[in-house]
Amino acid sequence: MSAAPLDLTTAYLYGFPLVFNLDQVARYVSTGVGKNPAAPWNSFSHARTLAGPDDKFVTINNDTLYSMAQLDMSVGPIVLSVPATQDRYFVLQFVSAWTDNFAYIGHRATGSEAGNYLLVPSDWDGTEPEGTIVVRVPTRVASIVGRWAVDGEADLSAVHALQDATTLVQQNPEAATIGLPEAESAQTEAGEFWEKYRLWSQEFPPALRDEALLQGTLATLGGSEEEALETGYAAGQAALEEVLKWGAGNALVNGWNLTYHSFDYNLDYFEVGSLDDPAFKITDPQRRIVQRAGAALGGLWGNQAFEAAYIATYVDERGDPLDGRNSYTLHLAPTPPVDAFWSLTMYDVPSYYLVDNTEARFSIGDRSPGLEYEADGSLVITISHAEPTGARARANWLPAPAGAFRPVLRMYEPGPEVLDQRYTVSAITRQS
Repeated sequence: MSAAPLDLTTAYLYGFPLVFNLDQVARYVSTGVGKNPAAPWNSFSHARTLAGPDDKFVTINNDTLYSMAQLDMSVGPIVLSVPATQDRYFVLQFVSAWTDNFAYIGHRATGSEAGNYLLVPSDWDGTEPEGTIVVRVPTRVASIVGRWAVDGEADLSAVHALQDATTLVQQNPEAATIGLPEAESAQTEAGEFWEKYRLWSQEFPPALRDEALLQGTLATLGGSEEEALETGYAAGQAALEEVLKWGAGNALVNGWNLTYHSFDYNLDYFEVGSLDDPAFKITDPQRRIVQRAGAALGGLWGNQAFEAAYIATYVDERGDPLDGRNSYTLHLAPTPPVDAFWSLTMYDVPSYYLVDNTEARFSIGDRSPGLEYEADGSLVITISHAEPTGARARANWLPAPAGAFRPVLRMYEPGPEVLDQRYTVSAITRQS
């Protein structure tokens, strides 16, 4: 019995993460992204300096060096080797073609000792070498998103050595990768999107629970005229922008969208370091579709909150949109309780890229030099486009663009009071 067709808005929201994600995968393999040069399948691309405004990737962080690898498991098992890290914060996050976070290797998940991990296709049936941990990869193509904490310019060489010691080795060196199938060219942006979705959704099947959903969306596309597909694409984009602005079931506290569960749509794949815990599972089917799409556009390859908790806001204490023509303050009282570190990063709207400024300061956090704290240990951050007056305001200044902006607060290895919302962040307050 064939699947019942679904409306085109639902089809767009369901298909967007796959298409958007694999477009970025293709960029990393073919041209690179920002500080990360292009690298072939099954090898690492290492950024050697922190991200800046020239890195055109949504909501990229300015806290860590990235080590990226795009996996093609058509070659069979691959050994990932990770060096000892002397308690430095790092994480290697594994993301499927459908953007499921299915494994974590790093400071929180596996500790600071050296280790070897055997990455295998989902249907692999073999015996792992002694001393290795098996990680099953649910889709033929997947990503490793590596992040290494850096404590200033003087620390870069130490991180570079760790990056170089992190390697991927195919167990069958003669095997050739397949890569991404190339979609036929289309005359419109909408046509290109729908064609990629048709092709890639069948090349990289989703979890079994989504098979009926996949077939329903494909039935919709097969029965729709070109004009309807154009209209559905536009409607889907508009719906996604609203999701990103207001969240999909996320708590709103003092104007902050608590995205602690934005990346909790994986219900099927739990490898090393991933938590098979009801507290981190979105079980409502419709919310899961919407949340996955919003997470892809607003923060592709973002960590789940047990690894790094993110909150973001578009508004001040009055509910008015944040705008660089105004001056604001954010009072962190107390500063975020974390086991690693925290940062507040500035992004423009609607691109969600880092914002260029004369100070070359794209984020501010507990590792920023020269911050001036209040007597009680709290911190008042000034947010504006124009340089503020006063020594303390300048020391604690996070530059904003001239127009709309969205700051994101990241809390790496957050304390339990963050995840259960006992810790809250005050609203950003307009000063002028």
